[in-house]
Amino acid sequence: MAGGYTILGKHIPSHQLALTTFGLVSLLVIPNPFKSTKLPEPSINASNKEEEAFVKSYIKSKNEAIQKK
Repeated sequence: MAGGYTILGKHIPSHQLALTTFGLVSLLVIPNPFKSTKLPEPSINASNKEEEAFVKSYIKSKNEAIQKK
């Protein structure tokens, strides 16, 4: 038979080790596509507290509307 390695008393062919190594490395390198990302909050340059509160409530309502879709 072809060359291989004995690991924990079992004969493992070298091509299976290579494919397993490629699979494990790709799982570590490729980012998770299902990971949720938090949207960055924009900076608010308001002249007073009322304006800042209005802008924050507007942004919050729009973010909730987007997440409901």
